[in-house]
Amino acid sequence: MNKETASAFINPEESFDETTTSQACRFLASARVTDHGLLPRGSNDVFVVELEGGEQTILSIYKPRKGEAPLWDFPDGSLYKREYAAFLVSRALGWYLVPPTVIRKGPYGVGSFQWFIHPVNERIADTLAGIDESDLQRVAAFDQVLNNADRKLGHFLRGSGDHLWVVDHGLTFHEQPKLRTVLWDFAGQAVPESILADLAALAERLAAGGKLRNGLRNLLHEGEVEAMERRLRAILANRVFTRPQTHRSVPWPPF
Repeated sequence: MNKETASAFINPEESFDETTTSQACRFLASARVTDHGLLPRGSNDVFVVELEGGEQTILSIYKPRKGEAPLWDFPDGSLYKREYAAFLVSRALGWYLVPPTVIRKGPYGVGSFQWFIHPVNERIADTLAGIDESDLQRVAAFDQVLNNADRKLGHFLRGSGDHLWVVDHGLTFHEQPKLRTVLWDFAGQAVPESILADLAALAERLAAGGKLRNGLRNLLHEGEVEAMERRLRAILANRVFTRPQTHRSVPWPPF
């Protein structure tokens, strides 16, 4: 981290742009771990980590590879990479739905480090009620592109400035259809033109290769990247939000 970045106070919770996101990622990647604690009741090991750099100290969510429980349908040791891949896609879309995320070593080895969001909403059941419809539509489209197999109510966080964040993207990018979400409100409805324009731009970037595609290929199997491209093309062709297609269309528990 350069001296300028270390001395400046970084707050991506209040400034949602590329400059602040880049600064936050550099901080996450290089700041010193000063404390950590295990979050209870998770199926995987998740830690709240204190990071210190320059004059700033923040909290981060750390998900180490070693703490991932084996799954029958996702490759072992790949969930932390999917967390980072989801951030890359959110960033490429310019939506900044996923908090700044990096991959680095921590107290228990390599894993994902994500900027801790301090939510203003205290009751999960009320999370979606006060959120702007256009924000929820972006999340619905985002999850459709990522093939999110586990979108729960507790994954929606309304931060300062009323900005909507979504977290927990370990179960994403599978080649087979696995979309499971509590957000089926828009199923069958037309996707707004502004969202289609952003998705079309993302499809063009992926087709052209370059940094984004190479970054995803380093995190996912090539088949998973190609499957995401097919989902993108399907949304752009059909121009509607997908409908539930399986008996397991909602994750359990929904919270």
